[in-house]
Amino acid sequence: MPLSKHINPERLIRQSKDKKTHSHLTAASVNSLVHPYGARYGTDSLPKYHIPSKGITAETAYQLIHDELSTDGHPTLNLASFVSTWMPAPADKLMLENMSKNLIDQDEYPATQLIHTRCVSILADLWHAPSTKEAIGTATTGSSEAIQLGGLAMKRIWQERRKAAGKSIHEPGPNIVMGANAQVALEKFARYFEVECRLVPVSAEGKYSLDPKKAMEFVDENTIGVYVILGSTYTGHYEPVKEMADLLDEYERQTGHSVPIHVDGASGAFVAPFAQSKLLWDFRIPRVVSINTSGHKFGLAYVGVGWVVWRSKEYLPKDLIFELHYLGSVEYSFSLNFSRPAAPIIAQYFNFLHLGFEGYRAVALDDLKNARLLSRALERTGWYTVLSDIHRAKSDSTFDEEDSELVDRLLADIVEVTEDLVDRASSTHALDILGKGYHSRANVGRLDKDSGSQPSGTYAKPC
Repeated sequence: MPLSKHINPERLIRQSKDKKTHSHLTAASVNSLVHPYGARYGTDSLPKYHIPSKGITAETAYQLIHDELSTDGHPTLNLASFVSTWMPAPADKLMLENMSKNLIDQDEYPATQLIHTRCVSILADLWHAPSTKEAIGTATTGSSEAIQLGGLAMKRIWQERRKAAGKSIHEPGPNIVMGANAQVALEKFARYFEVECRLVPVSAEGKYSLDPKKAMEFVDENTIGVYVILGSTYTGHYEPVKEMADLLDEYERQTGHSVPIHVDGASGAFVAPFAQSKLLWDFRIPRVVSINTSGHKFGLAYVGVGWVVWRSKEYLPKDLIFELHYLGSVEYSFSLNFSRPAAPIIAQYFNFLHLGFEGYRAVALDDLKNARLLSRALERTGWYTVLSDIHRAKSDSTFDEEDSELVDRLLADIVEVTEDLVDRASSTHALDILGKGYHSRANVGRLDKDSGSQPSGTYAKPC
């Protein structure tokens, strides 16, 4: 049985502290001492659940927090972080110079707002909007917020259409269709904004992603739209946007009900334009009304920036756009958040200028090449079946197996861990079967197990 199940270190520390004795130093003088070995917190516990009555120097506070954070993993070694963890030094400098700017204050930071507008135009052009002047979009905190905005626009258009036809918007109410492989952000939209979530079952035959023909069984006159994912979180597959659009075109011809598509391009919208330019998935398909992506994934910016773009202003209802007058000039906002750091947007623009199309294409092709190599190597161990199809590329695809140092190291680590898991006598196998440890105040502020709602069918666990 693991020792951690029986030991509460915080309680032991409290019980083992020295008893209070008279001291030549008063409380005030103790608090005023400054030295590089921790000062007042060299022997006293750090405040964890209440604000201390007296502060410490900035340098000491920095050192204490810096040391505590040193137990975190290193971001560059985290391959499951969902965000970029490195940018060139000049980008770091730009981020630092602009970290205090608030994007919402357009009157105070007009140059920053121009950069934001340029980024939207660049993405609209990259995704083949009919007119970059007519396209409209905004930066978001990430793809989650962008997905909410795309869904809200489709819901509002559906409501306006129902009202114009004299039909109820409440009975039976709106629904949205997506594959059961959808990332939790898509399901959050449905739950938070009271839209019925219709999850299309996925299967091995359908590559664990949306099957357009099955999806049509879930579509009706109350469907506000279909979420189609370009780059599934679980396997990386591109869902067939064109096939889904063709079926919805036929459905509209037969019923008169127009059902739009929002493409969740959190990953693929920054890959497909550079690596699969002939693939039809974007605004070249008229039924695609909006696209979102993560700037902090394959957009290669630091965490904190996503994007959503509508093919034209008619697909973003005016009552979702707020007119602001209290920051100076008249400003417009159509995001869930008000204040927003400008630095990640500036980092995104840095990448556009620094990498250009050729740079992004080179990165995308290298990523795909490494994915192919790793997938093939994993399957050749005999332990794994890789669900993605990147390594099952056409015969004319080529990749350089000589340039594989990163993949070699990663594969070696995976094989080592797998061997340990297979060996029941190993410490790694023991870690795999550990149960839940003790409850302590370390869990303050966290949700307990089973405190969230039950999953609705997606692979994502409830929040």
